Amino acid sequence: MVYLLETDISSKKAVHVSLREVYGIGKSMAMLVCKKAGFSKNLKTFDLSDKQVVKLLQIIENSNVLVNTSLKKHKELFFKHLVDVKSYRGLRRLRGLPVRGQRTHTNAKTIKRKKYK
Repeated sequence: MVYLLETDISSKKAVHVSLREVYGIGKSMAMLVCKKAGFSKNLKTFDLSDKQVVKLLQIIENSNVLVNTSLKKHKELFFKHLVDVKSYRGLRRLRGLPVRGQRTHTNAKTIKRKKYK
């Protein structure tokens, strides 16, 4: 296991696949980071040297992408702002109802159970 950006990354997978385990890094971002670092698609995570891990971290930090706790905090503040402004989306989220116009007469049982707060 490699510990990268506050996340345990599995070492058996390819680097571009295992980077997706980090919250905020998807398929395209992982491929872009690997391409900038010059890694092949077949490179496994356990084959990474310490220099390569540092290079990965530098590329991710320089790309101005929010990951892990900073992204979660940003999303939380955004939803709090929606509630504070009393926008329609914020009020629906506060009540635990569907936000994007779905019907609630017969559906929306899942969202009513989740109760975002």
